[in-house]
Amino acid sequence: MQAAAARVSALERISELLGSMRFAVSLLTVLSIASVIGAVVRQNEPANAYLNQFGQFWEPVFAQMGLYTVYGSSWFLAILAFLVLSTTLCIIRQSVPILREMRGFREHAREASLRLFARHASFVPTLPPGARRDAVTAYLAGAGFRFRIDEREDGVLIAAKQGAAGRIGYFLAHAAIVMICVGGLLDGNLPLALQIRLGGKVPTSGDQPVARIPASARLDQDTWSYHGNIYIPEGGSTDFAVLGAGDGVLLQSLPFRIALKRFRIDYYASGMPRRYASDLVITDSDSGESFERTIEVNKPLEYRGVTLFQSGFDDGGSILRFALRDLVPSKRPPHPLDGEVGARLPLAGMGYDYTLEITGFRPINVENVAPPGDAEPLGGFFGDARPQTGETLRNLGPVFTFKLRDAAGQAREFNNYMLPLDIEGRKYLVSGVRTSQAEAFHYLRIPLDGDTTDTWFAIRQIFFDPERHAALARRFTDRALDATDESALRDRLRETAENTLALFARGGLEAISDFIEKTAFTEHAATEEDRQRAGAAFIQILQGLVWDAWMSAREAAGQTALETSEGHAPFIRDTLLALADSLRYGAPLYLQLTDYKHRQATILQATRAPGKPLVYTGSLLLALGVFAMLYIRERRLFVLLKGDEALTAMSSNRKTIDADETFARHRAGLAAALGAASPDPEEST
Repeated sequence: MQAAAARVSALERISELLGSMRFAVSLLTVLSIASVIGAVVRQNEPANAYLNQFGQFWEPVFAQMGLYTVYGSSWFLAILAFLVLSTTLCIIRQSVPILREMRGFREHAREASLRLFARHASFVPTLPPGARRDAVTAYLAGAGFRFRIDEREDGVLIAAKQGAAGRIGYFLAHAAIVMICVGGLLDGNLPLALQIRLGGKVPTSGDQPVARIPASARLDQDTWSYHGNIYIPEGGSTDFAVLGAGDGVLLQSLPFRIALKRFRIDYYASGMPRRYASDLVITDSDSGESFERTIEVNKPLEYRGVTLFQSGFDDGGSILRFALRDLVPSKRPPHPLDGEVGARLPLAGMGYDYTLEITGFRPINVENVAPPGDAEPLGGFFGDARPQTGETLRNLGPVFTFKLRDAAGQAREFNNYMLPLDIEGRKYLVSGVRTSQAEAFHYLRIPLDGDTTDTWFAIRQIFFDPERHAALARRFTDRALDATDESALRDRLRETAENTLALFARGGLEAISDFIEKTAFTEHAATEEDRQRAGAAFIQILQGLVWDAWMSAREAAGQTALETSEGHAPFIRDTLLALADSLRYGAPLYLQLTDYKHRQATILQATRAPGKPLVYTGSLLLALGVFAMLYIRERRLFVLLKGDEALTAMSSNRKTIDADETFARHRAGLAAALGAASPDPEEST
């Protein structure tokens, strides 16, 4: 018996704790903090994005805590479940007392208790005793009170109340919390988690063809609830949605097939999408009937319990045509290459131990090209893309992104513009490169000779081919010196030019600078003026070599030589800087986009949310409950008639500013109804 009593006592204590206000408030506080985390930390992002953001130490810690999938984590769902339990217990425990209080009139209140009310007053009625009760009840009825009369030996107590329905707000608000939480549990990841743990479903890698995804990673059409993404290129169709599950995915079968006829998008002048919509054809899996529907943002389609939202858009596998240009010494012409966005193309057949991964394409690319202060647009030669000042928006034309992955799995990401960019009146091919998504793009600017892109690449082939250095140095020497100059001088200049080419080919301008610092000044310490003079001499030699390489390239192409002039100086300078930057480009080739066939794709969100009516109903009840609790004010008014005295008192369920004013009004009204002088406020409380 004692053990049973102890168990009952323990259950009562647990029930009291779960149903207490402090426990519910604690749960709501934790939920609020979790919701803030879910809003600040972007949810369901790739693991690499979190690794770049939080680092190698904190990323796995936060992953174990479930901060990347807060709303579907087990602890969040557990808190919701406990909040449902706690709120339900609160309703059960408080329902009887509140209902009793709503129905009761407290007509058995004692005179001593009434005199202790914060608001009470006493006055002497002049009406005959038999008419006093009728006068009071008539006034109360006119004021909107319901009342009950208690006949006593020493008098009559009339207990009245109004606004008792405001207490129903307690039930509405608490029931709303329960309904919203239950709806959230039904529409959250709980059904999916149950299928994974109890239904034998196993998430699989999303980086594989759909046909190879096993049955253990496929969900039936009758799945209770889900939230998945659908990717459909123009002209394509699908009958499944992709659900994220940890590091893997599950395929959710849909009760219909979706085909994308056309994707339409309009842009603002800033390049931001103004409106995008999908023209869909929906075919029922059971009946085979089809219908067309256009959906766009905030205009979803609901069919057979599944709601389709327009979520976004992407490239649908655009066909790109490239000219592959060698950046290593080679005599072969640009090689044509076709690829589709999303494809992986091995380049071993072209002599490169790389795999080309075409990751994206945009036909419209509006950017702010205003220069940041005195700096050059796009960050200067091989510079960072810095924030711009002012606003000069321009459509720079198509741009595509790709990765070159070597045999060791290391990859660099590139961002190449198709059209030459006009920068300060000169045209450049621009290519951005970075080693990871955590860093900004660095830009290589290749100058154009008029409208042709071949000149710079031809100069580079000559400049970095060791077998052609001797001939280029002789050509430079012959042009720089007269035929009458001493042979020793000619030999020294030719040797210097050839050594300069070799230094530059190994390390660019940095190698020249190191050579000046370590070798050119051995007998005395170099001053800053000495360094500048030596650097200017080497730059003059390099620019002369660039000119001669240019002329050699023109001769090889069957073009006539040019006369030296100041007008060619900008191209010579830009070419030299681009040659130096190309050594840090990190790729042995350059991909130049020559043509494309654009293909769009839509991204839809498929949602089955059976708990949505519960959430909407709960939200409505919560609004009504809060309104009832805040704006329906309960008033209890007591009038005790005994002998030659009338005692009135009023209580309220909340302290409000107008409570004293309300009591004063009823006090004066009752006094007038009983034919008594209104009591002095100082004589009543």
